[in-house]
Amino acid sequence: MTRALFVGRFQPFHLGHLHAIETILHEIDDLIIVVGSAQMSHEHDNPFTAGERLEMIQAALDDAKIDRKRYLLIPISDAPSHRTWVSYVESQAPRFTVVYSNQSLTRRLLVEAGYEVRTIKLYERQMYEATEIRKRILDNEDWSDLVPPSIYRIVKEIDGENRIRDLAKTDSINKSKNG
Repeated sequence: MTRALFVGRFQPFHLGHLHAIETILHEIDDLIIVVGSAQMSHEHDNPFTAGERLEMIQAALDDAKIDRKRYLLIPISDAPSHRTWVSYVESQAPRFTVVYSNQSLTRRLLVEAGYEVRTIKLYERQMYEATEIRKRILDNEDWSDLVPPSIYRIVKEIDGENRIRDLAKTDSINKSKNG
């Protein structure tokens, strides 16, 4: 049995993430989906809590009819240093044999720890990217076509659009004070 690890911040989860998970599940038996930087929230690049991100991912995977027995969702906070990150993940996650990541630091750390790391073929990356979603929200543009319907609904329910806008205002104010 092949169990893989897939790490992301999912701020928010989008159709590119869904495509990656569906692709990975065609190659392996079980998938551990790690919601990384779990301690981060209410920041410009990390607007959603770990709990909100877990809820979003679960809803999107349910809507996509992905069997819950095929994956496990776990939040993991950042380790105190890059050097200890892999052992930190290993202590928090079930055993895994392969990792899927395109993020250069994640890849390097896991390769150095002896793991097989596979790249993920990105699905229309210029469009399906959390940064693009947050940008559209800030610009009052439609972003519903970038995420599964359940994600759009949840972000609306938790007033996530206004949270993103308020966080951007706070960042702008802080930069002008410090600049």
